[in-house]
Amino acid sequence: MARLLRAATWGLFPWRGYCSQKAKGELCRDFVEALKAVVGGSHVSTATVVREQHGRDESVHRCEPPDAVVWPQNVEQVSRLAALCYRQGVPIIPFGTGTGLEGGVCAVQGGVCINLTHMDRILELNLEDFSVVVEPGVTRKALNLHLRDSGLWFPVDPGADASLCGMAATGASGTNAVRYGTMRDNVLNLEVVLPDGRLLHTAGQGRHFRKSAAGYNLTGLFVGSEGTLGLITATTLRLHPVPEAIVAATCAFPSVQAAVDSTVHILQAAVPIARIEFLDEVMMDACNRYSKLNCSVAPTLFLEFHGSQQALEEQLQRTEEIVQQNGASDFSWAKAAEERSQLWTARHNAWYAALAMRPGCKGYSTDVCVPISRLPEILVQTKEDLNASGLTGSIVGHVGDGNFHCILLVNPDDAEELGRVKAFAEQLGRRALALHGTCTGEHGIGLGKRQLLREEVGAVGVETMRQLKAVLDPQGLMNPGKVL
Repeated sequence: MARLLRAATWGLFPWRGYCSQKAKGELCRDFVEALKAVVGGSHVSTATVVREQHGRDESVHRCEPPDAVVWPQNVEQVSRLAALCYRQGVPIIPFGTGTGLEGGVCAVQGGVCINLTHMDRILELNLEDFSVVVEPGVTRKALNLHLRDSGLWFPVDPGADASLCGMAATGASGTNAVRYGTMRDNVLNLEVVLPDGRLLHTAGQGRHFRKSAAGYNLTGLFVGSEGTLGLITATTLRLHPVPEAIVAATCAFPSVQAAVDSTVHILQAAVPIARIEFLDEVMMDACNRYSKLNCSVAPTLFLEFHGSQQALEEQLQRTEEIVQQNGASDFSWAKAAEERSQLWTARHNAWYAALAMRPGCKGYSTDVCVPISRLPEILVQTKEDLNASGLTGSIVGHVGDGNFHCILLVNPDDAEELGRVKAFAEQLGRRALALHGTCTGEHGIGLGKRQLLREEVGAVGVETMRQLKAVLDPQGLMNPGKVL
């Protein structure tokens, strides 16, 4: 009960200890010296420019800098830092590569940002077991570069070259999720420093089994927890064989409806597609300009197929039949690695292509996900709403699993425009909930979707989350203000 009472007072009282007499933005000298004693003086910074770099991500949320940034070199230092901060009541904000889209690194109550990028080792590679253990500083591209001669790869691909532990923390997915699943499907074990400094291995130390019925799923609890329950200091990931052959394709459609209907029909036909991405005509025009493509300016699908040569021929034939039945045109294949790379680089750079449409503005990305059967309905309605809104934006998405994004461009200094973007995003989120979907398929809740989370899981769901949080973080110091 005491823990629950403490949890109920989160945010009502300032954090105490070394910083009890200081304003936000200041830490007592003794406390800063204590941080330096743990990681070394060169790995602690209170410089304004450094703090501001760590108080923002790719989102529209305003910069909320921490009071200090530290760079631990190993898990023992992370444990000591967490224990030090927790004893003194100082908030803790984990930081990876800063590529999030929901304000997850904003230090809304100040505190200490723990930048984990110096911990960048691949700790263990088990080729025969198809698993690997990595530290937080290892990014998706770095891991796949390390694996290039092994015959294995890690397919979860959110576009940004994000930290793999950060991807676990946000429950990320991306373009390959329709075939290989999300981070929830590919994380086998986590090493987590709890808020008080204790070390937890969510599936047991060193274990990397494919299935288990042993107790509660602690790994699943921390995947998607957005740094609010602990600091992920290592993750054990499931690897996959590199496919024998890969072919990509693009095809343009006369309407959004035709493109999305094709998506549903391809999935219903059980074509084992690896990627199927939708880009509306606004996004295609932006990608043509930014990435020097020469595609039709029309609603378009980017597709990719993995398998044996024989299997690919069958998949390609069936897919071409389906899209032609839905009026597809300009159907082109990309079999060479260079052609495929150009295509998917353009898709991954869609965010920056959109930002280039209105220089000087910030981007806001919605992230709803609905059951596949409701995808045509919500995408067509969203396109109509976007056209009528007067906002500058485009639609892109991982439509193979029902997830899509409206990338809206906004002047962050224009309160009226920011209000219209927020209203559009909330309306879209509630429409997804009404269609039995979710307000976020892969970006997380962060700062901006807390009300939609309450509407999605209900009062009992949110209260259960609060109780779990209270047990692990009774003082409410782990990444405060996020999710709940």
